[in-house]
Amino acid sequence: MRRYAQALALCAVFALLSVLYVLSELRANRAAAPPLRLADGRHAKRTRSHGEPRRDVRNAAQKSVSAGKQGEEMHLAVVACGTRQEEAVSLLKSAVMLSQRAMRFHIFAEDQLQSHIKTVLDSWPDFIRQKFNYIVHPVSFPGQHQREWSKLFKPCASQRLFLPMILKEVDSLLYVDTDVLFLRPVELLWELFMQFNSSQLAAMAPEHEEPRIAWYNRFARHPYYGTTGINSGVMLMNLTRMRQALFKNDMTAVGLHWEELLVPLLHKYKLNITWGDQDLINIIFHHNPEKLLVFPCHWNYRPDHCIYGSNCSPAEQEGVFVLHGNRGVFHSEKQPAFRAVYEAVRQHSFLEDLVKSFWSPLEEKLNETTHTYCGQISHLFTKRLSQTLRTTSPDYRTQA
Repeated sequence: MRRYAQALALCAVFALLSVLYVLSELRANRAAAPPLRLADGRHAKRTRSHGEPRRDVRNAAQKSVSAGKQGEEMHLAVVACGTRQEEAVSLLKSAVMLSQRAMRFHIFAEDQLQSHIKTVLDSWPDFIRQKFNYIVHPVSFPGQHQREWSKLFKPCASQRLFLPMILKEVDSLLYVDTDVLFLRPVELLWELFMQFNSSQLAAMAPEHEEPRIAWYNRFARHPYYGTTGINSGVMLMNLTRMRQALFKNDMTAVGLHWEELLVPLLHKYKLNITWGDQDLINIIFHHNPEKLLVFPCHWNYRPDHCIYGSNCSPAEQEGVFVLHGNRGVFHSEKQPAFRAVYEAVRQHSFLEDLVKSFWSPLEEKLNETTHTYCGQISHLFTKRLSQTLRTTSPDYRTQA
């Protein structure tokens, strides 16, 4: 009996020493990493450490509710690197085409892309410019692991992981990939913040609706959320809650803050992840499912939802709200229905009516795509778009 007691005591000592070692490594990482820089050159303030007094979490809950209130400025973030500047501009264009509420764009771009993006946005007519303000931020990662983060999956893709630490003054944020187009007003997606309960701090769509052809449940070598994982291309983020929350994990017995979690997570799983930062997000919410709101697939509609036949029932019932052209389908002939929407947005002139410059060319092009599965159901792309145009375009109301 004495031996069992001694063995148990020894195990407890080893467990305690392991926890202390991990915590000391985290403190060392935080001390060694230079602070992230904001667009104006200021350093982003760090969130509190374990020893600092805890902020009032009730405040965060109130802010989550207020994020969906009518009239509040909506914050939208996008990251553009490599050749993604045209996609980013088209994404922002689709947002202002259909939305009526004020928006603030946070555009993270490589230095060589910033001038072009600014020139295009500043050239838009005043009646469009009055809908939004924008800030162009440099792409920035923690200095100690900058190269690892910048090359993870696609260039700059992991920037989204650091938004809570960079955008310190922003409470709630909609992050979208550059290959995304809005087919409904942004404010409808923003209103999903009102559905957050007191624990939830982010919202995303499932990676797939059909487990038999899904990726995560068949091939992933790491934990992932739910049955088929989640897709991070369209993500609502309550940054206030993300900065304050403690996240359960499989590395320590204690909860870690978001900024403390990322580097250890990367080092543990970097040889097992395929989709980079999206895989890390899946791992985090696998261990913290109560912190995630899952919204329907028509808010993040991708080729997988129609390439083998329709498998997004919310889109069949209500239409596609947000179109996500991942795998480069906006720029190839693989899925011409997706490319037709992208080209219609890209070529639309704000100085012409939405019907003549956007709707009519789009309908014409979509009618030429019925030889593909996605083209056969492309009426779902425009099902609710026509409803939006009735409220924004006098010419559409006249012709309808």
